[in-house]
Amino acid sequence: MSRELTIGKRYAKALFELAKEKEQVEQIEEQLKSVASMFVDEATSDFFNHPSISTEQKLEVLNKALEGKLSDTVIHTLQLLVERRREAVLDAVVKHYSRLVDEFRERATAIVYTPIPLTEDESQKIAEYYGKVTGKQIRIHNEVNKELLGGMQVRI
Repeated sequence: MSRELTIGKRYAKALFELAKEKEQVEQIEEQLKSVASMFVDEATSDFFNHPSISTEQKLEVLNKALEGKLSDTVIHTLQLLVERRREAVLDAVVKHYSRLVDEFRERATAIVYTPIPLTEDESQKIAEYYGKVTGKQIRIHNEVNKELLGGMQVRI
């Protein structure tokens, strides 16, 4: 397991426990996803990963950009990442946090590989079937694999 993934899991677990206490599990998940999409932008990523820009400058930009738009919990987590120069683990935090939310809400994602795209009705039937098998609410993510001759592969 990579170091970033291990560190990301720790932050995600701590954030998840705090979100449960505040009853803001889904709200924080959505906020994390929106912030992560912002950090995908090359200019933003370059700014926060640039070694000659001080931590204070990064925190000032972060606070100005996000103040009033995100919960204090998410802002504080981002500040910790910046202060400890761990901005690169944000993606791992978001992914693991989402997994924790899914486990908490008894949800799972099924990746369904098929030779042609599934219809909405087919996706619903697959979700219902595997929901009964697993005892979880299943979300379907369909990926077309032209190498399959027929049938489907399901990974939950």
